[in-house]
Amino acid sequence: MNRKTIFSIVLVISMIALSACASATAAPASRNIENAPSPSHDLPPPEPAATSSTDPNATAPTADTPISMDPSLACSGGKTTASLTLELTEGPYYTPGSPEQANLYQDGMPGTKLIVTGYVYDTNCQPVANAWLDFWQADATGEYDNSGYTLRGHQFTDANGYYTLTTVVPGIYPGRTEHIHFKVQAPNGQIITSQLFFPGVAQNESDGIFDESLLLPIQETKDGLQAQFNFVVPEQ
Repeated sequence: MNRKTIFSIVLVISMIALSACASATAAPASRNIENAPSPSHDLPPPEPAATSSTDPNATAPTADTPISMDPSLACSGGKTTASLTLELTEGPYYTPGSPEQANLYQDGMPGTKLIVTGYVYDTNCQPVANAWLDFWQADATGEYDNSGYTLRGHQFTDANGYYTLTTVVPGIYPGRTEHIHFKVQAPNGQIITSQLFFPGVAQNESDGIFDESLLLPIQETKDGLQAQFNFVVPEQ
């Protein structure tokens, strides 16, 4: 084998070795490119954000949402609106200028003692502070004091719209059922004049003024009777 042939063989072996080396170094670079993250616009869309469990079809209460017609529950149980307290006739025995007093009961007064408590709200179920309430009624025998102020008095709600009235259960006079007259007014608002009634009274059915939405929910106590009633007046 001459020198030229040996040189050719060495040259071929060198070329083969260089080719193998080049392939070995190029492969990892190729794998890195294939496994590199795709551009951001090719990424899968993000998972949707967590949604509230609230029913999407639920609607917030509005002024048109029906509510209980029981005024004693007018603004409880999460309600946000309420209907105005029903207006009824004033009657012939109203006397203006009654004394400011929440307690109309006098020691020794005949009849069953009654305590009525509650709140004055506006139609958005917001309590009305300093609302004016004026009450008047017959005594246990069905007689009105038309020359003085027995069983007559006015008061104002506190900062929370709360009031309390201490009185007696009124008697019945011909043509009427048991009732307590009242006027209620938010500061500088419209006056509502109406009457409160008592459940289980036979004359309720024949009384032309009676309305069951104005019934007092009566409960017995060791000292007499108690009831709760919430008034709803126009917004201030």
